[in-house]
Amino acid sequence: MATYRELLARVRDEIEEIGTAEARERDSALFLDVREQNEWDEGVLPGAVHIPRGELEQRIEGLVPDRSREIVVYCAGGSRSAFATKSLTELGYENVVNLAGGFTDWKRNGYPVETPRSLSADQRARYSRHLLIPEVGEAGQQKLLSSRVLLIGAGGLGSPASLYLAAAGVGTLGIIDADVVDDSNLQRQIVHSTDRLGEPKVDSAKRTIEALNPDVSVVTFQERLDSENIERVLAHGWDVILDGTDNFPTRYLVNDASVWHRIPVVHGSIYRFEGQVTVFDPEHGPCYRCLYPAPPPPELAPSCAEGGVLGVLPGIVGSLQASEVLKLALGVGESLAGRLLLFDALHTTFDEVAIRRNPECPVCGDHPTITEYIDYVEFCQGPSASGRAGAHAGQSPAPPSSDAAPAAMPSGAVQSTVPSGLTAGATPRETEGARAVHAS
Repeated sequence: MATYRELLARVRDEIEEIGTAEARERDSALFLDVREQNEWDEGVLPGAVHIPRGELEQRIEGLVPDRSREIVVYCAGGSRSAFATKSLTELGYENVVNLAGGFTDWKRNGYPVETPRSLSADQRARYSRHLLIPEVGEAGQQKLLSSRVLLIGAGGLGSPASLYLAAAGVGTLGIIDADVVDDSNLQRQIVHSTDRLGEPKVDSAKRTIEALNPDVSVVTFQERLDSENIERVLAHGWDVILDGTDNFPTRYLVNDASVWHRIPVVHGSIYRFEGQVTVFDPEHGPCYRCLYPAPPPPELAPSCAEGGVLGVLPGIVGSLQASEVLKLALGVGESLAGRLLLFDALHTTFDEVAIRRNPECPVCGDHPTITEYIDYVEFCQGPSASGRAGAHAGQSPAPPSSDAAPAAMPSGAVQSTVPSGLTAGATPRETEGARAVHAS
């Protein structure tokens, strides 16, 4: 039976090894650290990824699906990484080398070393299911803990979204809402409770979130977002905006600000049994005005208080919004930018409509005509509005009648209550679904 030294010598004869000087020249290579967590915490090669040796065969395919990728494997001294290199070649990886001398030799030669931010033992336990996912892992969880997400509204959509984002470890959540908790909210706004009636929603949400996860810092704004305060609110440096707003002026305001500040917006809206979700990302795809150039007349957009909403529906839509936020924060997967997801709870169906950027959009188009904040209340009311600036979260314009009088719109806007950004070929059901939930 072979001894450990004999086995190690045999493995080294079967793999390729390089020294630290040569390894430093391989700029395009992926450096794979197979040491234990406590060793990783003390210092790593710049840009390295970490999979402990005991988890290598289980996790490597998820982290590095391309078997032709150049990989430099290292441990403390080069022995464990030799066996790891052998395992990778047996798994079909074609361009794998072992770093002779390992981290110790690298550091002895004075080459750069990084000290990684590491999770505490309590955090590793809390986020353990995230750490097992190749697309997340410890580096991804650190990204989440460093992320800053602004929620517009702490109501039907903001409630489930805030809870799941907090549970996931999004480090800073901003919440803006001027309302207080009402007993009619409790059928769907699960971040609040009966003992919070009359309490500002932002304070109620803050208490719930901080009790759920002490890692999360909650920044509250007990005010209605408008053109006077939006720059102050956005000055906090948000990475993503989750739109659960309850009126048209705010929705168009958030859109314009997000385009100018280059902040992606995760949009959700609900009404009765129907919901929709998309991402308006200024870097990739259309904005809200591309899809809805003009709001519908108020009479065509009843609020939840007028039309109702199934209590579980905002939980589904808000959770989908939270999922999109997490993907954007992690930089993984494919977002809903350029796609409008339609959900029908009554028939349990999902439909998807491709949406496109409008080159003539007055805000994000090739030649924008709106370059500063406007009077959004006047824009959304129009001369035909009678006392209501916008509808509440979960509203839906009814299909426009053939004899409805067109509302006057600012220069550059297209008068329509049917989404103008839908791509050609949308089915009648998809078009009607997109029309049915104009805003939330």
